[in-house]
Amino acid sequence: MEGLIPLVNRLQDAFAALGQSCLLDLPQIAVVGGQSAGKSSVLENCVSRDFLPRGSGIVTRRPLVLQLVTAKTEYAEFLHCKGRKFTDFDEVRQEIEVETDRITGMNKGISSIPINLRIYSPHVLSLTLIDLPGITKVPVGDQPADIEHQIRDMIMQFISRENCLILAVTPANTDLANSDALKLAKEVDPQGLRTIGVITKLDLMDEGTDAREILENKLLPLRRGYIGVVNRSQKDIDGKKDIKAALLAERKFFLSHPAYRHMADRMGTPYLQKVLNQQLTNHIRDTLPGFRSKLQSQLLSIEHEVEVYKNFRPEDPTRKTKALLQMVQQFSVDFEKRIEGSGDQVDTLELSGGAKINRIFHERFPFELVKMEFNEKELRREISYAIKNIHGLFTPDMAFEAIVKKQIVKLKGPCLKSVDLVMQELINTVKKCTKKLATYPRLCEETERIVAGYIREREEKTKDQVLLLIDIQVSYINTNHEDFIGFANAQQRSSQVNKSAVGNQTKLLPDCTSAQVIRKGWLTINNIGIMKGGSKEYWFVLTAESLSWYKDDEEKEKKYMLPLDNLKVRDVEKSFMSSKHIFALFNTEQRNVYKDYRFLELACDSQEEVDSWKASLLRAGVYPDKSSTENDENGQADNFSMDPQLERQVETIRNLVDSYMSIINKCIRDLIPKTIMHLMINNVKEFINAELLAHLYSSEDQNTLMEESAEQAQRRDEMLRMYQALKEALAIIGDISTSTVSTPAPPPVDDSWLQQARRSPPPSPSTQRRPTLNNPPTRPLSGRGPAPAIPSPGPQAGAPPVPFRPGPLPPFPSGGEALGGPPQVPSRPTRAPPSVPR
Repeated sequence: MEGLIPLVNRLQDAFAALGQSCLLDLPQIAVVGGQSAGKSSVLENCVSRDFLPRGSGIVTRRPLVLQLVTAKTEYAEFLHCKGRKFTDFDEVRQEIEVETDRITGMNKGISSIPINLRIYSPHVLSLTLIDLPGITKVPVGDQPADIEHQIRDMIMQFISRENCLILAVTPANTDLANSDALKLAKEVDPQGLRTIGVITKLDLMDEGTDAREILENKLLPLRRGYIGVVNRSQKDIDGKKDIKAALLAERKFFLSHPAYRHMADRMGTPYLQKVLNQQLTNHIRDTLPGFRSKLQSQLLSIEHEVEVYKNFRPEDPTRKTKALLQMVQQFSVDFEKRIEGSGDQVDTLELSGGAKINRIFHERFPFELVKMEFNEKELRREISYAIKNIHGLFTPDMAFEAIVKKQIVKLKGPCLKSVDLVMQELINTVKKCTKKLATYPRLCEETERIVAGYIREREEKTKDQVLLLIDIQVSYINTNHEDFIGFANAQQRSSQVNKSAVGNQTKLLPDCTSAQVIRKGWLTINNIGIMKGGSKEYWFVLTAESLSWYKDDEEKEKKYMLPLDNLKVRDVEKSFMSSKHIFALFNTEQRNVYKDYRFLELACDSQEEVDSWKASLLRAGVYPDKSSTENDENGQADNFSMDPQLERQVETIRNLVDSYMSIINKCIRDLIPKTIMHLMINNVKEFINAELLAHLYSSEDQNTLMEESAEQAQRRDEMLRMYQALKEALAIIGDISTSTVSTPAPPPVDDSWLQQARRSPPPSPSTQRRPTLNNPPTRPLSGRGPAPAIPSPGPQAGAPPVPFRPGPLPPFPSGGEALGGPPQVPSRPTRAPPSVPR
């Protein structure tokens, strides 16, 4: 599997250009240790070259990703200097210093952006190491005060990844229990599965002491053990001692030292290289399936963001044209889906799009129409004025037409308001749909401007059509409509009302049934004492017969039902401490209205709401108190003093107006939504589908429209590069079967002879095969010398057939009896030792 390490090197190159935005967990080895622990010397010994910066204090201030590649020629390459080969390793050191200062500056600061260096040499084994800054405690010079935490966070960023092996470098002349490298490794790898210990400076230990127990993995054991190395001293470095000579001196040290002599073959830099190569290769092999799964999941996670561009490269000259066509088409689809409330454009946070327009048509617009009918008092005053003003010149039906036309004209307000609401919701929908065009600010602005301008243009035409519909209704009052009650029926109803309402005037609308709900809403009962719970808000339901209130608007728990008989309403002065507007209900016969209360004080948040409730109560037959009315009218009460004949005429015309306006309202409720739908919504959809692209092309040049902001362009380029890098990485991993050199697994054992022996009548005793399991017999043969040593056959060699001979078989070890049943007496040649397998 030697080809696995170069394969991971290719993966590192594929992702290096992405910087820290792609934190993929590549299998690698991170070198961790305290400052001046000998990390740089270990790396230089592995390369057999002096190429790392030297000096006092913190020298490694950026992670160095060092890729060692076995090759015939020796040179170095930096990823940020592609194409340039460094054959002089002094230049490599200078380039590392220059590149470090370029990012971190000259003030000994640190950065987590790595430097990628690849060294080709015949003296190295394929290996990938990351040299991290040394752990320091005290800031030096103008370093920040938290330099220790910065370095620690950087180291943890690398070693906390599950696919990272940790090379913990610790000098032998310090207490191993105080090792910073082992402490950090223990935090992220408590079981020691990923940690390899390296003990440096063995030659600098005090006389009479050694690190034998550490290197034998007895003191602080690690799963992968410890390896000792001897680096060059500062004197050797200053004296330009050759690394090859240093390696020979290291070998001589281990062979001659009495404490390390017995393990000299498992010590030294060459053995460290071999172990790191082997362990990194095995680690890559073990983690590759999980790494492939992570790549695939990350690719799927960003596919949605690069959906528009994933099918072509950034350098494609037709990219902008394709993008413009795709985005306009997607905008059209999104707008239609939001209007229809289908697909993936369903808003889960608020009511919007087609749902909100539907609510405008079927709830808001009818409510605006109903609100106009609430002011019963003003309508009756207008009818009385009309009758008085035209009396003697025209017939009473002229008063009816004058009042009806005035009421129809009032419908213009709610109709135009509904057009405004739909227009505003269409513009909001356009703004939501253009969010996907944010990559191109000019395209987004132009699309929004063109579509919003067209919506406002259609708004004007729709309003003209709505006003035309109202004017059509005003132009001719159709008193022959099949649903119109006519003058005779209106007078009959008026007389019935007068007969039933003599003395108390409890009903205003005789056509109202007891089940008819006039109004619902929240009101506060204001005059409940603090000791009984204080003011509390309830849900009120007003019908023609009663006023009921519930705990909430679900109307499940009814608190009380108050009959409307003998009730009147009057105003209550607003108290100094209250912000509510109050009106009161009382009984004209001086009875309690609610429990022990003579008055039921009801409070609203605004005066408009109070007036609206009073108008609703008026329609239910609850009249204002006379004294209150006189105060309200400021001396104009004579206007409301009507003789019986005028009162009957007012009631008749009121019934006619109510009947005809119900016809008009039904017609308007049906026509206005249809008009808005046809002239605005459907027209805008057709415009976006058919004409938007042409308007965009005519407004500005295509290149101007498709100009990206700097942030969006950077984001898009990063996502495209990451997408291509992930695809390239998956392709690289897919080539493992063809580009890696793997050691073949050992062939299976040929046990055909065993099968033959089992099929034969006398089964072969299993004890005769036990010596092949490194368990030779210890019992000497009687009358013979020791059996000659016979080499065991290879794994592919089959066992010869077992011969038979008459006579008893020598006794077998008891262990063999456990492996097989009592054997039959076989025949065997006398010249062959009975206990030696062939």
